Amino acid sequence: MSKSGGRTDVTRSAVLAHIGAHGATSRADLARELGVSPALITQHTRQLIADGLLQELAYSPSQGGRPARLLGLVADSGRAVGVKVVADHVAMVEAGIDGAVTRSATEPFDAHADTAISDLAERLRAFISGGGGSAPLLGVGVGVPGSVDEQHVGTVDSTQLGWSQIPVGEMLRRELDLPVLVENNVNALTMAEALHGQARGHEDVLVVTIGTGVGAGILSEGRLLRGRAGGAGEVGHVPVVENGPACQCGGRGCLEALVGEDALVAQGKANGLIGESAGMAALTALADEGDPGVQQLFSTAGHLLGRALAGVVNVIDPEIVIVLGEGVGAWRHWTFGFEPAFRSSLIPRNRSVPVAVETWQDDRWAQGAASLVLATPFDAQGTSGEQGRLVRERLALVRPSHEDTSS
Repeated sequence: MSKSGGRTDVTRSAVLAHIGAHGATSRADLARELGVSPALITQHTRQLIADGLLQELAYSPSQGGRPARLLGLVADSGRAVGVKVVADHVAMVEAGIDGAVTRSATEPFDAHADTAISDLAERLRAFISGGGGSAPLLGVGVGVPGSVDEQHVGTVDSTQLGWSQIPVGEMLRRELDLPVLVENNVNALTMAEALHGQARGHEDVLVVTIGTGVGAGILSEGRLLRGRAGGAGEVGHVPVVENGPACQCGGRGCLEALVGEDALVAQGKANGLIGESAGMAALTALADEGDPGVQQLFSTAGHLLGRALAGVVNVIDPEIVIVLGEGVGAWRHWTFGFEPAFRSSLIPRNRSVPVAVETWQDDRWAQGAASLVLATPFDAQGTSGEQGRLVRERLALVRPSHEDTSS
């Protein structure tokens, strides 16, 4: 696939995201802000207008040259629901066609219960029923910590959730009677970063999450790299220490077993830094207060993470590394070990790669899941399969009303 072809999906979605974030915009400004050619922007915006997603508005004021026609969103052209699933809770958002979150909710959830999927469907039904507005619901995106065979199938293997070959997509489609797309939650988050975050404008990106686990999403030539069975990006299971602590994947000495939240808390207790009932909040508070033992614990974790990520960067050659997740709240303590280990382990041509650390928002995961649905109208590679076709059919239903009002 050519580099320009791989970028098509993200460019069209990025047009909507940019106009949603910044308001009515000219084609020339879009080309400049998104870093693509005016001809490509003209091509994409023409199709977005035909699809009923964009509309032409008034001309912008002229500074002596020819006035530029502004483009704005057709606000009621569609919306999506996204849900992030973890072992003990779900985070849900509703997002407009531009990806902007319009409402959100967090609910308790027991992933290990026998009724987990029907419970998930019940929470989604309740959330969906609380929505308003005239925009049609295009579908539901689901982000899970684990491997997903294909987005449009949605069979999940997740050690964190205790799910093995669970047909999440099929079961939710039957329960909700809506298109449902399922993806690894870090992959979904990477899509949100490409559309709305610091990955926008870059084609080759490594997104790393630290928190309860360590995960990664990879954009290569503008496309999400999923691997053979959707398991690409499992950097948390890179072997780091021979015969090290047991990991939930069944191995020993994995990166996640050394620097994940459970591992850090266990080390803090073993070293007498925190009490048996304390957790990550206590560790972070002590580090903030200047406790040298806890600061060293975070610094060591940063060192291990830095060396491991340097190896990944050397292999995939990204333009930027983005770090986020629950763990970034303590990043200033990680960075003392991370920066020297990371930079010294990179090959010379990669040593200037920027590392961006994002302030964490829990509903960002769910926004990523919603992006799975919102990107399907531009799915040239067929990743969304039959579910993407159903989303596009729902989107097509709103076209006639927009066409009538413009005639």
